[in-house]
Amino acid sequence: MSLTRTSSAKREQRTRSLRDWAIFTAFIGPNVLLILAFIYYPLASNIYYSLLDWRLGSNSAEFIGLGNYITLFTSPTGLDMWRVTLIFTVSTVAISMALGLALALVLNKQIPGRTFARTAVFSPYVLSGVGVGMVWNFIFDPQLGLLSHVVAFFGQNSPEWYLDPDLALLMVIIVYVWKNLGYCAVVYLAGLQSLPRDLLEAAAIDHAGPVRRFFSISFPLLGPTTFFLVITTILSSMQAFDILRIMTPNGNGTNTIVFELFLQGFGVYQRAGYSAAISVVLFAALFVITAVQMRYVERKVHYA
Repeated sequence: MSLTRTSSAKREQRTRSLRDWAIFTAFIGPNVLLILAFIYYPLASNIYYSLLDWRLGSNSAEFIGLGNYITLFTSPTGLDMWRVTLIFTVSTVAISMALGLALALVLNKQIPGRTFARTAVFSPYVLSGVGVGMVWNFIFDPQLGLLSHVVAFFGQNSPEWYLDPDLALLMVIIVYVWKNLGYCAVVYLAGLQSLPRDLLEAAAIDHAGPVRRFFSISFPLLGPTTFFLVITTILSSMQAFDILRIMTPNGNGTNTIVFELFLQGFGVYQRAGYSAAISVVLFAALFVITAVQMRYVERKVHYA
């Protein structure tokens, strides 16, 4: 009798387990299919296309192996793309974080109109990159732009921002920093407001000045915030596109990796295989940056 009861219990448990797995599969199955269809399949296809010499819209393609990757890392165009990407990324990340921290320190004080100032600082970040690029195109216009009138007031001629590759790169760096400065400021402001007040008050009682309190207490405790901003701003800068496309449609010194990907694949070159290779390298670079920072940098961050 007991054997029959035990066997029946096992069958019931097995049936319940199969039913649970069926319900689990029914819920997770569509999500897995969507991920496979819209993430992993395009990724695998892109890797395959990167091994081809293929023009966009062409019915034929030649398998060239790692030829596109070799060109990307050895050709003058490819090396210049990496140079521009490095300058653009380092400049926008460093300047945005430095100015954002300075703004956050100001906005953290009890000053009149503080709420309005916080809103005004953050507003450019939520604006469309296309709209921002168009407005700043008018400002930088050498003939009719607002900046040209300011320069003319001091008896100088406006620089040719769009013709000089170095000035064009400087121009888009300025605009990108202006647009993303509010993001860094607001994140740093949140970090400053979460600092333990008792430590700052104790330091003030011990006659530590504002500068000493900032570098000895506030800045070290902002380690998690700085770590978060470093990751997010690097990833954002390396994927910048809309402002670059609007302000410098054909590149001319502003060919970062994403912009070069677009120009090679959908511009006058129509080199879909080479563009696919750039996108694969971009994916690998972003993956490595995130993995390295999560593995090594996070361990050195001080968490309050």
